[in-house]
Amino acid sequence: MTCAHKDTTDRTSYDVIVIGGGAAGLNAALVLARARRTVALVDAGEPRNAPAAHMHGFLSRDGVPPLTVLETGRAEIVRYGAAVIDAEVDQVEAAEVGGYVVRLAGGAALDARHVVLASGLRDELPEIPGLRARWGSDVHFCPYCHGYEVRDQPIVVLGVHPASPGQALLLRQWSPDVVYVPHSRPLTDEERERLAARGGTVAEGCVSALVGKDGRLRAVELADGSALECAAVFAFPKVSPNDAAFDGLGCEKDEGGRLFTDRAGRTSRPGLWAVGNVVDSRAQAITAAGMGAAAALALNHELVDEETERDLAAYRAAGRSAESPVPAS
Repeated sequence: MTCAHKDTTDRTSYDVIVIGGGAAGLNAALVLARARRTVALVDAGEPRNAPAAHMHGFLSRDGVPPLTVLETGRAEIVRYGAAVIDAEVDQVEAAEVGGYVVRLAGGAALDARHVVLASGLRDELPEIPGLRARWGSDVHFCPYCHGYEVRDQPIVVLGVHPASPGQALLLRQWSPDVVYVPHSRPLTDEERERLAARGGTVAEGCVSALVGKDGRLRAVELADGSALECAAVFAFPKVSPNDAAFDGLGCEKDEGGRLFTDRAGRTSRPGLWAVGNVVDSRAQAITAAGMGAAAALALNHELVDEETERDLAAYRAAGRSAESPVPAS
């Protein structure tokens, strides 16, 4: 993703550095910049939702292209004084005198009192011919994001993930014609019964390819040579958080291997925060944006507390007391 907004200053030290320019990172940067913090947003320009033509479920932004939303967000944070740096982050390290050093690809380094990781996750797609090319157009994984656009049309669900059977049950909310192909995730007897009860059907076998015509998906081809005509395919990707930047900092992780955070996005290490898909793969754009805002509010309060303790120490060192009159300005 290109953007005209660059950091053209010589500043290398910030109150907060936000890593990742999706909804979570942009909203965190927006709130912090409006709180008059020095903020840099570092983004590699590879948003997860870039293949999608439109974003849905985001109030006032429903149906808007995702890249348009991100470009608008960048312009908004720059208006409040935040810097946008188009770069990849190699690593975050603890600084010798407190805070953190954010090392960028190519060798540059930035200093920050706090770091917010909002770098999202990676989708690892099933190796099925034709699937990757249609990812985000007529191959999806989130019914809430794209189910309405294929309502009442034939839908095929690929059994490629433990959650695939539940995905098929859910999609019956949008279409009466939902077919489950077991592929690498066969149904149990109970799952088969539940799907039948919901009016879904099963086409036994493995998928050999997704077939298109005139730029649109037309069918799912099975290994036995048969084909299922459909308007859309839903498949769960395997997801991996982009959290390597925090490796070596001792942040606690949960049982699933994701960074452990509290409700505000605090990790177990003071000064490090994580929000959005990097910690919650289920978070939609609007949810991630809310996570970014919540972290920004809590983070700013922590900065105020730090500054108050610093100022109080200086105040006392100057020999003043709470009862001393405030000099007239």
